Order: sequence, then structure tokens, then C-alpha cells
Amino acid sequence: MTREQLNAILAKARTEGTRPYLRNADLRGMDLHGMDFPGANLSYADLNGANLTYADLRDAILRNADLRGADLSGADLSGANLSGANLGNTSFCGATIDGAIIADKDIGGPGHILCALTDAEWDAIRAGREKEKGK
Repeated sequence: MTREQLNAILAKARTEGTRPYLRNADLRGMDLHGMDFPGANLSYADLNGANLTYADLRDAILRNADLRGADLSGADLSGANLSGANLGNTSFCGATIDGAIIADKDIGGPGHILCALTDAEWDAIRAGREKEKGK
């Protein structure tokens, strides 16, 4: 998928007031710095090595997405669902993760770049996990 095609999908969703549908999208290695994906369905998307710095991924669905080597530094992942996502070598430095759903097995392993998380940030992750269990 080209950046132009991606922009067209995002613009159409904004105009129609719908959730951008990018399930299985091939976005690997793309420069998506600062792009807006709020509420987007990116399940099973290939974002391997993508630059998502400062991207807006609030409430995005990233279930089973491939985020290996992606840079999410400064991104807003508030309320995002990353359950089952491949997060190997992914950078979350400075990312907002309040209420994000991230499984225990997906974080803290070798190659993860989480930077220093505050107790409040860990509480937000736990709250997101509890929200997922309640569904």
C-alpha cells in the first residue's frame, strides 16, 4: 500500500465518520510519523519496521499486528488493543499507553524498548487488560 492510498482510506473514514479499516494492510517499513489512526482497525497489519513516531493510535485495534522493529516513540496508544501483537524490538519511548491492552507475555522480554514506565503507566496497562477480560 502506498502512502497516498493510505491517506485516501483515512480521509474517507474521517469524512464518513467511520473506523478506518486497515486489517491485513502491508505498511512495513513505511514512514507514518505523526499520522492519525484513531480507532483504526489494524488487526493483522504488517507494520514491521514502520516509523509510527508521534502517531495518533488512540483506540486503534492492533490485535495480532506485526510491530517488530517499529518505532512508536511519542505515539498516543491510549485505549489501543495490542493483544497478540508481535512487539519484538519495538520502541515505546515516550508513548502514551493509558488503558492500552498489552498482554504480559508481550512486554518486558528481550528486545523490547519500553523505557522507564511509571507506576501510573503500569496501572493504565493493567486497567486495559482488565477491560479486555471483561468483554
